[in-house]
Amino acid sequence: MAFGLKRDAYYKYKYRADKRLKLEQQIIQIVNQKRRSLPREGVRKLKISLKNEFDKANLKVGRDTLFNILRKHNMLITRKKPSYRTTNSFHRFYKHKNIIKDVLVNRPNQVWVSDITYIRTVKGFCYLALITDMYSRKIIGYDLSDSLELSGCTRALKKALYQAKNTENLIHHSDRGIQYCSNIYTQILKRNNIKISMTEENHCYENAIAERVNGILKDEFYLDQTFDS
Repeated sequence: MAFGLKRDAYYKYKYRADKRLKLEQQIIQIVNQKRRSLPREGVRKLKISLKNEFDKANLKVGRDTLFNILRKHNMLITRKKPSYRTTNSFHRFYKHKNIIKDVLVNRPNQVWVSDITYIRTVKGFCYLALITDMYSRKIIGYDLSDSLELSGCTRALKKALYQAKNTENLIHHSDRGIQYCSNIYTQILKRNNIKISMTEENHCYENAIAERVNGILKDEFYLDQTFDS
């Protein structure tokens, strides 16, 4: 007997424990290989992106199993809270209503969402203006600038327009920032027959896709670090 267990029970226990340990080691090895290219990919995306690798290794790994193993080995990713605001909604320009609340998005170029996120450098901040297709979740327009001036947002918009070609029945959704409410920006949208939608309250929740894209860029692609230039 070992620790009060009969020999056959002990060997069964040891076999299960060894099997769990081997499973953990295989999963950790696969995750570590993946995180060499994407160091901050979270559990939900890891489970999806590693499905082929798990299948090749004959491993059945559910989300809870993956979460528990990563938690046990201190491999969970902690999300950083944003500490800098890029939205100035206190201005004289007209603020449009949110017209996408009840819209069922079922095709590309139906709704575009726009936002600005900051990137730290040793010399200060840079600002990344983004336009994302709400259906495909693809970034279709972007511009990196050293200021929050309107020009960065308009350049991102023009890139998106150039790629899209067809903007029929398109809605542009953004927060109430001064850049998006400005006459110059809204005139570009109107000239292209694009409807304008803006957040009304709790803008982070009403522009969730844009905020999510910002979070992915910072959390999974290291854009929250401080760059040399």
